[in-house]
Amino acid sequence: MNPALSIEASAELEVLQALRVLIAEDEPTQRLMLKRTLERAGYEVEAVSDGAQALARLREQDFAMLVTDWDMPGLDGGSLCREVRCASIDHYVYIVILTSHDLADDLVAGLDAGADDYVRKSSNPNELVARLAAGARIVRLERSMRAARARIEVLLVTDPLLPLYNRRFLNDQLDKEVARARRHHRELSVVIADIDHFKQVNDVYGHLIGDEVLQAFAELLKSQLRVSDWAARYGGEEFVVILPETDVAGAYALAEDIRERCALEPLRTSVGAIPVTASFGVAGLRTRDSGRGAEGASPELLLRAADAALYRSKQGGRNRVEVAALEPDPQPAL
Repeated sequence: MNPALSIEASAELEVLQALRVLIAEDEPTQRLMLKRTLERAGYEVEAVSDGAQALARLREQDFAMLVTDWDMPGLDGGSLCREVRCASIDHYVYIVILTSHDLADDLVAGLDAGADDYVRKSSNPNELVARLAAGARIVRLERSMRAARARIEVLLVTDPLLPLYNRRFLNDQLDKEVARARRHHRELSVVIADIDHFKQVNDVYGHLIGDEVLQAFAELLKSQLRVSDWAARYGGEEFVVILPETDVAGAYALAEDIRERCALEPLRTSVGAIPVTASFGVAGLRTRDSGRGAEGASPELLLRAADAALYRSKQGGRNRVEVAALEPDPQPAL
């Protein structure tokens, strides 16, 4: 699955899941009563006996809300609130403090520490349920907003037709891949693939079926990639595959395998299987100890070299894989 789409799916799931509540209460009987009350109200509840345990659990698991006693040994409720607000937690935690204090200054101190609400321990248990219900509305709104933001992020980096990244993502991310490969002296290869005579597919079957051919070919590409590999639509019927930790020989072998599978297995569409072939160009970034590629190659040079190899593949009769011979970028004179 496209990593960006995984992010969107996770965000949507957060909105749909039952809200999980963590209770921090050092008194065993009170802790059990709180747990049962909130479970009857429909929450998924976990309870711990002190603030340190609560902070650890919040860092480990996705709890939407925290109900904490104010007076606890060690990390008390106010300190726990401050720690939660400073912690690296990727979602908002709605905090309700339970207190037996009646002074307004104490309640203000709790809110200043980061609590969203408070409930006096002498109150009817239904008051806590009602206040958590109000908090749940805020939490669901925050999670819905995060899900919407995730959908926008997906749209910004993925192709509108295919389950692949778009050219914008390619341009941004390839810079990072090249920098990482140079920094760690690792291999990096690029493959450009082009569906042969794609215009004829559109002319014979129409553009809608042509889109289905593109989608089927994109799925074929994805099926051959490792977790660390990724692919993007370069434009039209051209695709770029980025292969970290892969030398030119490995990239050639992958391209040849995809080429052979495409040639032997017609692509499935709604009007039946359509036979197509594809041509490939391969280029690699040379590491310090490698004898192929270009140690000083820029992302632009890698793409140009792979594209030139693709051109040779087409000139050689198509349905072929060609490998680029790279030269380093010229170094500026000192």
